[in-house]
Amino acid sequence: MKSFLEELLGEIDYSLKKVLLIPPDFTRYHSKGGQITQILYELLKKDCKVKIIPALGTHSPLTDTETSYMFGRIPKKSFIVHNWRKDVIEVGTVPSEIVEDLSEDKLNFPIIVEINKELLEGNYDLILSIGQVVPHEVAGMANGNKNILVGVGGSDMINKSHFLGACYGMERMIGKIDNPVRQLFNFAESNFLKEIPLLYILTVVTPKNSGKIILKGLYTGNNDHPFKKSAKLSQKVNLNFLTKPLSKIVVYLNPNEFKSTWLGNKAIYRTRMAIEDDGELIILAPGLRQFGEDNAIDQIIRKYGYCTSSEIIDAVMKNEDLQQNLSAAAHLIHGSSENRFKITYCPRNISKNEIESVNYDYADFTEISNTYDPDRLVEGFNQLPNGETVFFIKNPALGLWTVEERFKQM
Repeated sequence: MKSFLEELLGEIDYSLKKVLLIPPDFTRYHSKGGQITQILYELLKKDCKVKIIPALGTHSPLTDTETSYMFGRIPKKSFIVHNWRKDVIEVGTVPSEIVEDLSEDKLNFPIIVEINKELLEGNYDLILSIGQVVPHEVAGMANGNKNILVGVGGSDMINKSHFLGACYGMERMIGKIDNPVRQLFNFAESNFLKEIPLLYILTVVTPKNSGKIILKGLYTGNNDHPFKKSAKLSQKVNLNFLTKPLSKIVVYLNPNEFKSTWLGNKAIYRTRMAIEDDGELIILAPGLRQFGEDNAIDQIIRKYGYCTSSEIIDAVMKNEDLQQNLSAAAHLIHGSSENRFKITYCPRNISKNEIESVNYDYADFTEISNTYDPDRLVEGFNQLPNGETVFFIKNPALGLWTVEERFKQM
């Protein structure tokens, strides 16, 4: 990895005095983005000023502990915290007719494109966008220009791109390279980001049975070529095809990574196409403390709960708070079983009443883990002492689980 990055910097034919690094946040700890950022910082700091702005999107800022764990000894003063509501500058607008076409006539609104002011006002010689390509519920495949337009982007793009994907249909999106949301991002990048000295560094990773995360691919470039190459590799190593739907899936959410359903519902997004009708998804969530990543979103989730697509779309038409927070509306759609299967959340630090109030079933983590012990279950199929067979996923952020026939039909 270090040799690759040394070679990359050596190929740049201009003097670098000021560089901005845009790595993923702690929710993408396994991306290798933290290691890449540390290597780049060490290579660059001797000759130029280096700043780092993690691509938070709507996520909570990294704590000091998380920053140290992910980025090592890089000084805290080198980091900038992105605020998606306040720290952005408008760079253009995607016309409503483009959105109407992408949404198959379901939506008709313009989308304001904003990015963090640091990218425009910082006078950087080079901006390196670092991140992992993996199946994603909103963009089909994560990263590439999403890291800029959402990761350090503003509210209008975040809200409306999420809702576009939800209305188009998550199952039609996830794991697919070309889709309406990616086309939206490509339009915005080609029309409004040309003046930014942007270079992508993209990773593809996969877990081994031992739990170790292996780097499978590392790509770079200043256009969509590295994204497409990364995405094709990710489809090979991160799509987990099943021959038939499963009756019960158990997913574990590491408490250091997943503290909200906003993030933890990857357990739902990434398994929804693998669960049979009337099946059950059990989510072991010992670190769960809230629903949204900020108070405003948390309150919206508590107010409306996780309902079917038609119910949420109807609520959007009638309620201004959802109209102003379309990403939350999209999240509520993504986090629903569409009344097709049962979702049981098993937390330690949030009450039964709270879980049930957002339309999930509840079970106590300590009690349920006596039967489904995440320290004893192995990735994939498990035969339990009581004769039950369950499918276990240790980290839902690292892939997509689906029945192959369903995936190809979407």
